[in-house]
Amino acid sequence: MDFALVILASVFASLLTLYSGFGLGTLLLPVFVLFFPAPIAVAATAAVHLLNNLFKGGLMWRGADWGVVLRFGLPAIPAALAGAWVLGQLGDTGPVFEWRMAGQTFGPTPAGLVIGVLMIVFALLEWQDWFRKLAAPRRFLPLGGLVTGFLGGLTGHQGALRSAFLLKTGLDAKAFIATGVLIAVLVDVSRLPVYAASMAGDAAFTGRDMALVGAATLAAFAGAWVGARTLDKITLGFVRHVVAVLMLAIGAAMVAGLIR
Repeated sequence: MDFALVILASVFASLLTLYSGFGLGTLLLPVFVLFFPAPIAVAATAAVHLLNNLFKGGLMWRGADWGVVLRFGLPAIPAALAGAWVLGQLGDTGPVFEWRMAGQTFGPTPAGLVIGVLMIVFALLEWQDWFRKLAAPRRFLPLGGLVTGFLGGLTGHQGALRSAFLLKTGLDAKAFIATGVLIAVLVDVSRLPVYAASMAGDAAFTGRDMALVGAATLAAFAGAWVGARTLDKITLGFVRHVVAVLMLAIGAAMVAGLIR
């Protein structure tokens, strides 16, 4: 049952998030938490996330806009590291408010509340005609990389805001997806050493853990491969709706404290 659930979740999340540019880790982490201690679950999710982005990058790099990748992605790397450093200095920030359901206590952190509200606002704006017609001048790409990279390092949620920004760059659906994947690879690779250092001595993978991570990774590869085969049938309008729906759902979950 554990392998079946992990595989199904990985295939579905990878397929869906190929189009949106974010959400794999958000959707997969709750599944891993069912079977792993929290540190192992976080490490396992990060491993699948990185490997899946590398796989998608190998499939799609030819369709990327390399100018956007470099101008947006390179500033995001030091910004993500800075955000991760700030998070380490802040420590575990308590929730703004708490509520209980089914014997569990939930509540958003200050950063999670702010990011969640922003995601809801951007999601609602994506359904406004005037907002969809806006375009982001490419001279602002480095600023977008800095902002989303820093927030990603601070909260772990950078993909949604990155996708919302990239939707305004005038890329078609295929270029939007491929460009977002390669930017995610840059950020993932840059954060890996910091993450590994912070986890050293705190968690150890057993043989079963490695088998589950391997199954999840292969399933995510399958979802990404299926998604890549359908790109020619995807329009930017469809991508916008996927991004908006996921941003609204994840943002609401963060505001409620279901996701931190």
